[in-house]
Amino acid sequence: MSLTSLEEKGLDPLVLSDQFFELWNQNNLQMLHLAAIQGFSKLSEPLEALLTILESCPGKQKGRSHTLGYHILMEFQTWMKERPQVSLSSLAEDKAVELQRRALGLLTDTQPNFVDTLINIYQLKTLDPSIQCMQIYKLQALNCYKEAVTLSIKLGLQTELNIEEMLIPLILQDKLPLAESFVKGHRQLENQLVMLLDSWCHPDFNVEDIRKKFPCLSLSKHYMAQIQPKMLTRHVVRLMEKFKIDQSLCPNALHKRRLDSLRYLVYKTFGDKTMTEENWTDHMQYVVADDLELQVHLVELLVKHSSLQKASQWSLRYNIPKNRLSQGVWEMQQSLPPDLQQRCLNDLTQEEEWIPPQSHCQKFYQAPLTKNKVHFVDTLETLQRCQSIVLKESGVVGVDMEWQPTFGCVATQKVALIQLAVLDQVFLLDLCAKGFCHQPDLVGFIRALFSEQNILKLGYGMTGDLKCLSATWPELSEEPLKMEGMLDLLRVHQEIQRGKVNRVQNAPREVLVCEDSSEKGLSLLVQQVLGKPLDKTEQMSNWEKRPLRISQIRYAVADAYCLLDVYSALSSNPASFGLPADLRSITSGQSEMSKDKQKEKRGKKAAQDPRKEECQGAQRVSPPHSDTLKGLLCGEQPSEDTPPLNPQQLRVVCDNMLQGLGRYLRCLGVDVVMLENTDDHRVAAKLAQDEGRVILTCGQPFQTLRSQVGEGRCLSLDCSEKARDQTIRVLRHFNVQPTPSDIFSRCQMGGRDSEKGVVVERCWGDGRHSIRRPRHSERNHPKYFPLCVACNSDEYVSIPRADMETMLKEKGFLQDHNTTDHMLEKSCQQEELRPDDTLTPSVTPEPPRYAAQCRWASLSGLDRDTMTFPGGSPIQLHTVPPALLQRIPLFYVCTRCGKVFWEGSHFGRVLSLFQEVLHITEKDHISVAGPFN
Repeated sequence: MSLTSLEEKGLDPLVLSDQFFELWNQNNLQMLHLAAIQGFSKLSEPLEALLTILESCPGKQKGRSHTLGYHILMEFQTWMKERPQVSLSSLAEDKAVELQRRALGLLTDTQPNFVDTLINIYQLKTLDPSIQCMQIYKLQALNCYKEAVTLSIKLGLQTELNIEEMLIPLILQDKLPLAESFVKGHRQLENQLVMLLDSWCHPDFNVEDIRKKFPCLSLSKHYMAQIQPKMLTRHVVRLMEKFKIDQSLCPNALHKRRLDSLRYLVYKTFGDKTMTEENWTDHMQYVVADDLELQVHLVELLVKHSSLQKASQWSLRYNIPKNRLSQGVWEMQQSLPPDLQQRCLNDLTQEEEWIPPQSHCQKFYQAPLTKNKVHFVDTLETLQRCQSIVLKESGVVGVDMEWQPTFGCVATQKVALIQLAVLDQVFLLDLCAKGFCHQPDLVGFIRALFSEQNILKLGYGMTGDLKCLSATWPELSEEPLKMEGMLDLLRVHQEIQRGKVNRVQNAPREVLVCEDSSEKGLSLLVQQVLGKPLDKTEQMSNWEKRPLRISQIRYAVADAYCLLDVYSALSSNPASFGLPADLRSITSGQSEMSKDKQKEKRGKKAAQDPRKEECQGAQRVSPPHSDTLKGLLCGEQPSEDTPPLNPQQLRVVCDNMLQGLGRYLRCLGVDVVMLENTDDHRVAAKLAQDEGRVILTCGQPFQTLRSQVGEGRCLSLDCSEKARDQTIRVLRHFNVQPTPSDIFSRCQMGGRDSEKGVVVERCWGDGRHSIRRPRHSERNHPKYFPLCVACNSDEYVSIPRADMETMLKEKGFLQDHNTTDHMLEKSCQQEELRPDDTLTPSVTPEPPRYAAQCRWASLSGLDRDTMTFPGGSPIQLHTVPPALLQRIPLFYVCTRCGKVFWEGSHFGRVLSLFQEVLHITEKDHISVAGPFN
């Protein structure tokens, strides 16, 4: 072949591909760049050659952040920008479509930048949608559901595809955010997604019907938990607000929310007895509304938890048909006197005095104001008078807000009442007054108040107030309030609690502020500073109903005016509370809204430096056992010479929403107590106080728990993160550095009985398991102890194979002597054929890797009759397969729960999961060659 013909043909793309691959293996990216620039210029058909090169490139390479194909594509894009003549439009239509089809076939499991670049170079959005959809179907057939949805979004194919086939696999795999991105901006698809989730909230919904349509999906227990009615209802309500969906399209989710609210209100009124009759009546009318099924359920609950008389009164109120009434309700209706029958049809109202009873005054804080010092602001005239007083320079204003509890039926709530307290008087801005809320002068007044630096505004935890304020006036979301001169007494309260904890750190056990007090939040602060708590009875009342009751007005006034009294008391003698002379120096005065945005930015940077991320609190306090841990709890970044903590130094209690995190932490040697699903969150606070533990939680319980245990003893995590990522975040936050010897140094015994397949909620010392919830009398049994989802013990005993075989025979788990001897003989003959097995019967087995991290008991302490260690449970001999005796020379038994462990493959899996945070030495590299369970 002549030289001229070779030049016309150009460089063979496969030769160039081999050159790229060689440089890539040498990790010589600079030469790869030069080779790409020169090589692309020698190609006769660059666009076609690029596809040939990409098709020959290997996929993901271990340890590489990007693939070779990604680098080649980026180099080609740079090269192509300087050569506008190289474009798809310069080719014949048939040729262009052929190249587009090939390019489309490369869009599988690749990086987003790779996909975007390939789409742009080959103009894939101009390709026939039917051809594009074929690639989507191909990805689905390969079970690449995430990739299929991502590609369809980039190509704009949402309306061309079946929404259920696209999104159901994503939802089942806990990828709802991606499903939301798929439908965003398409009104019909948004409605269909919400309606789909709502249909799953129906009582008759069975997830197995869905799984049958997608048999290739492998769903874990975590994924199954995400499609339970409670979680689904939460998503439906959130998306209903996000996409502004008509409530009529979500009947099942709203019914579920109202049903849950109904049960909660019944409990608060007749079980907890913390809700007044007036508030109960108001909320029931809102929750039940005109839903017949809820009305019937209400009557049934009243029969069970209250009385037939009350049940019959409410059945009369809603005129429930006779055939839907519980037994005895109809008869009680007929026997009710006329006055009681009429009473149930009318709202319960009682005449109230402004001054409450003496007993109430002695027990709770009272605002020192007469009724004429409380001014309702519901017109422009009264607003002007309010402005003239509140906006006085150098003034101090207590700010509080109230809104209607919706019990989760609506995601966002609007402010119903704003309380502004100044010296000797309180102004109540009534946003429910007709037309008043939409007055431009009112919004202007709010902006002027919050932006005035010379007026000190006092609040307590203003985040929720400001969020509801933005929901009330959407213009505040578009142009946020300028916050100046704000003092959040929540920060001051946290400073007081930190000081109190530090002063008792050397006590025999840590004592928190008002440890035995049931008060929390602002009520607790008022009690600590002024001597009496707030009466929070009206906190959950209906703040949108007019007229407000006297007790509601008293509560609203006290909630705002107490801020002035607390600030005055703290300012007059700050040293006695452990505070600086200038209380304003405690907080920065930034708006809560801007802080939320900063937290979002910090979250994005967490991957770069997770230790700099503050978990829901600026400063931290700690258990007194470790100065190093104290600094880390205080949000300090460890210096280079600060030694890392070992896992045994960190003691935590995991909320029941973080059981996956708890299992991983315990797996790495951390002392973990996990709450059961039925435990109240307050159990975590009690454990933290009694045992000096740090609480790990997520979501709404954080604020409640933090107020009970003090700032720094409670760490909030992102519920949307995987348990592994949460584990790494916690370890890095506390500068904990586990080693391979820490893995499985604590017992991993789960709270599930392998034979019965049900959760074992409690374990008995005599070997029996309680499958039901234990009675109160059983909790006091001397042999009863909580299993707490896993054992967490670090004491083991080693049992040689011969002793284990003897025990199995004694308890009837090995019936045939000959069979056993045959298995052992056979295993000895096969030892020479298994070079990867480092354990042989003739060699004394080495102790487990975690031996140095555990406490070891003597086998002499075992009661051979009951197979029980002192204070523990019987050895779980039934879990030892007889076939193991032929290859396992040494077994390890937890002395507390009796779980039996032996060498297996779990160790290698855990090692690979957490390799980035494990401290592995050269010795460890040798010792981890064999996996350990």
